[in-house]
Amino acid sequence: MLADLAYGLLSFAAYFLGCLAYCAAYCVVYTRLTAHDEYALIVEQHNASAAVAFGASLVGFAIALAGAVHNATSAIEFIVWGVVAFATQIIAYLLARLAHPGLCEAIEQNAIAAAVWLGAVSLSAGVLSAACMSP
Repeated sequence: MLADLAYGLLSFAAYFLGCLAYCAAYCVVYTRLTAHDEYALIVEQHNASAAVAFGASLVGFAIALAGAVHNATSAIEFIVWGVVAFATQIIAYLLARLAHPGLCEAIEQNAIAAAVWLGAVSLSAGVLSAACMSP
């Protein structure tokens, strides 16, 4: 019984650290992919649109990662599904920009409608990709 608990804690730590690493990598890639500086907009200018868009994108990715953890039967499977979740979010962002050509400029101008649009696309992509990971 104690061995099961130790194994469970070790598994938790491994998956949690993996998720943190994926989220950190996602934040780096996302902030480089956008045409604006999220840090400056959110921290220095208190731009709500940038915070909503970036935050919802990260939550959408976390939802997909949760699906990866829940459905993975091995570390390799988690890594593969994490890459799929990552790619799904990046594709969703690019599609949102395609559908709204002035998206980055609108977020820079603190247009909340643009941020809600991008957030909804990101959350939808996260929920759908998590659901599609189930066996």
